[in-house]
Amino acid sequence: MSRVGLSTIKIPEGVTVTFVDGEFTAKGKNGELSIKTHNLINVDINNDEINFKSKNNSKFGRSLWGTTRANVANVIKGVSEGFTKMMELNGVGYRAQVQGNKVVLNLGYSHPVEMIIPEGIKVTSEKPTELKLFGYNKQDLGQFAANLRSKRPPEPFKGKGIKYSDEFIFRKEGKKK
Repeated sequence: MSRVGLSTIKIPEGVTVTFVDGEFTAKGKNGELSIKTHNLINVDINNDEINFKSKNNSKFGRSLWGTTRANVANVIKGVSEGFTKMMELNGVGYRAQVQGNKVVLNLGYSHPVEMIIPEGIKVTSEKPTELKLFGYNKQDLGQFAANLRSKRPPEPFKGKGIKYSDEFIFRKEGKKK
């Protein structure tokens, strides 16, 4: 049984939510997001709380219950606070620069790698080896961070590459004579 689906979501100040024809919409200071919900899930909005119920007790309905609640919570957190990901570049000569709507990465290749920053994501670089990503859509932010990381994933021997700041790279021992 889902423990996540049982908990209610508190609507923060400055966020307006609507639920019409299976589409949940939230509007806040960071923007507006909407998400479609399955017709097996009832969404009840009362004053400043949102509750979720499964219409029937089928396995599929129960599995959607907690997932729907988590997705709606991410939408509400995104429009009110937003999400942040920190990334680090490790390696000799590895650098990152933000130029307008592009991120230019020097990753040891013969050419710099340029990536266009999608709408709704802000990228800042205080140090040349650190990137701070901010966005209100959790899925888009995570996908862009994964695309950045895929340009040079961290390797296990020296740890060179692009990694999330809270990621642990399991290190291997090199060759022995």
